[in-house]
Formats: sequence, C-alpha cells, structure tokens
Amino acid sequence: MPRFNTIDDLEIDGKVVLTRVDLNVPVENGRVADATRIEKIVPTIKAIQAKGGIPVLLAHFDRPKGKRVDAMSLRQIVPALEQALGQPVGFASEAVGGDAKRAVAALKAGDVLMLENTRFYPGEEENDPTFTASLAALGQAYVNDAFSAAHRAHASTEGLGRLMPAAAGKLMEAELNALDGALGNPQRPVVAVVGGAKVSTKLDLLSNLIEKVDHLVIGGGMANTFLVAQGVEVGKSLAERDMADTAREIIAKAQAGGCTIHLPVDVVVAGEFAANAPSQVVAADACPPDAMILDAGPQTVAHIRAVFAECKTLIWNGPLGAFEIEPFDAATNAAAQAAAELTRTGQLVSVAGGGDTVAALNRAGVAGDFTFISTAGGAFLEWMEGKDLPGVAALIAAKRK
Repeated sequence: MPRFNTIDDLEIDGKVVLTRVDLNVPVENGRVADATRIEKIVPTIKAIQAKGGIPVLLAHFDRPKGKRVDAMSLRQIVPALEQALGQPVGFASEAVGGDAKRAVAALKAGDVLMLENTRFYPGEEENDPTFTASLAALGQAYVNDAFSAAHRAHASTEGLGRLMPAAAGKLMEAELNALDGALGNPQRPVVAVVGGAKVSTKLDLLSNLIEKVDHLVIGGGMANTFLVAQGVEVGKSLAERDMADTAREIIAKAQAGGCTIHLPVDVVVAGEFAANAPSQVVAADACPPDAMILDAGPQTVAHIRAVFAECKTLIWNGPLGAFEIEPFDAATNAAAQAAAELTRTGQLVSVAGGGDTVAALNRAGVAGDFTFISTAGGAFLEWMEGKDLPGVAALIAAKRK
C-alpha cells in the first residue's frame, strides 16, 4: 500500500485539527449503550493534544439525510466521550456556521470540541465543495481516524483530505497497516475464511480473494450454493440455486490461479432452524430431503484446523454456520479457537472483520486473541473486494503533495 502521513508527520502545535472520527454508536434512551468505538478514538485525540494540536471532532450519527433530526444529534454522545477521555468536551450545535466558528475561536490548548452531526447538511454526503470549504475554514490540519467511513466519498471523509494537510489517526493507521499485512504484503501461505448466507452479495469479494490467497474456506449458506454447483443435493438448506453457474466459474478461476477452495466434507443437519433442534452429522452429500444444513461438521473443522496450521496469514469474514444459536455455533467456535491459539503462539497473523464475524468471535471468546479485528463493516468488505476507498485515497494523495 502506498504510504500516508501519520500524526507524527504533521506540524500542529497551536493549530486546530479537524479530526474525523466514528461516533456512530448504539444509543438507548439517550445514553450510549456500547462505547467501544468511542474508546478506540481516544489514542488519536491524545496524540493530537500531545503535539500541541486542538482536536475538533467531526462525525456522523445515523442517517438524517441532510436534515436536522434532534434524535440524531451528537450532543447525546458527549457524556460518554468525556468519560472515555477523562476531560470535558465542548459541543457546537452546528458543524458549519456562526456557532461552529465561535466555538472554535474560543478554544485553547488542551481543549476538545465536538461539532454537530455532519449529515445534518446535504453537502456532507454530496461531497459539496462549498460545504467542504466551510468545514476546512475551521481548522489548519485534518486527521482521519474513521476507517469505517473511508468507503464514502463525503466532505468530512474525502473532501477535507484533498484540501488540507492530512494524516491518518492512530486507529486508521493501525487498520491500514493490519490490512496491508493481510492482503497487500502478507506472509504466505494465506488462507481466507468467507461465510455468510449468499454468494450473490459476495461475488466481488470472492473474485478478488481467489487472486490473492492460497486457500479459500467457504462456509455458511454460501457453501451450500457451491455444493449445489457440484451436483450435491442440500435438502431444505438455504442455497442460491440460480448462482450455481457463477459458483462453478469461481471454482474454475481458483483452480487456474492456484487457489485451493475448501468446502464442507460433513455437515450438521436439522429439520428446523431453532435453538437446540434435534440434529445429526452427515456427509456433505447426504443431507436428507426434509432437513437443512445449519453448520459444518467435525471432519470439516479438523480439515480447516489443518489448513490454518499450514498458513502464516488468515483473513476471516463470515461464520461457518448458524452461529447465533446452539448447537450450530460449534464449527465457527472451534475454528475460531484454533486460529486464536495459532495467533497466540506467533504462528499466524489473523485479521477479521464484518459485523457477523465480530459477533461470532466474541461469542467464541477469542476476539482479543486475533491480531486485528476490524469493526468497519462496509469499508472492510470493500477493501477485501479490492476496491479503492475514497477516504484512504485522499490520505495517500496528501502524502504525495
């Protein structure tokens, strides 16, 4: 990956630093229910302050679609941010305009200011040059610490990076370095685990990965579609039968490119999708007509463990089965625990991301053992698909200036 500036590269002593962060956190009854994303931006804020900069935070919350929606105000995030930072945080009721200008003008060394939801303004999502210029006029430098929004070409994620001295924040820096280590310049062999319900939603992902990795483990409902493509009957299982030709094309391209695709050899089947439903393990090609495949079987898990042991780098997106309910979380849990053990002993660099993936690794109790877990969602997936992320591209361009 081409390099980008970090906070260490910016001269920001005494300067206002517009700092794009991710504060799109769950809120219940006006209170932050999970402060994980807030806690992750603290190192960037502290690093800016340590260099004499004054952080002015830019963020979106929910989808107000260019209109002011009181229930989506960032004001409700301030108490949780103050707790995480251990200091007061100022709040401006606007992102641009008189109130924002006055709040910025009143700042002194050591202060932190949060501006109102950038998505209250149509110019944010339109990446409108006039709106971007109004934001830029509030500061002298720009730091982007919101990889989760880097796939959006918005004013506060991409536009500012083109106008101002720009750098990646600590979280953005860690994310980009981890991702580059997984696909850009990885230790080989590389194995990717891709699960989930539908092949159709991950075509770009699969097409990119088979050109980049040595092994591709396919799980979840996606695996059923690949089994169907090979002439295997899967009973009542979730499968996209109309995607069989596409699945065969992916298999052929993988073979031609030297990527080995791994599908289940045995599966756990049940008559209904319900917690603790009566189930049995059968060969992957022996699903009863009145049953559905809900997890990979123990032989498949043993095979996946062996693949992991041969590899140096793992990228994981998506569960191997219906991990939300027992006992159909067993394969995901066992494979995750195997990856975690190899990571702990230094044999594997493990990078994971995506909402279901993070939930599954937390459920397996191993999230803290992976080398890096991305909470970026859409941005992580687009990176895995090989797409350019506008927010990252702006940082790389700023480095080249």
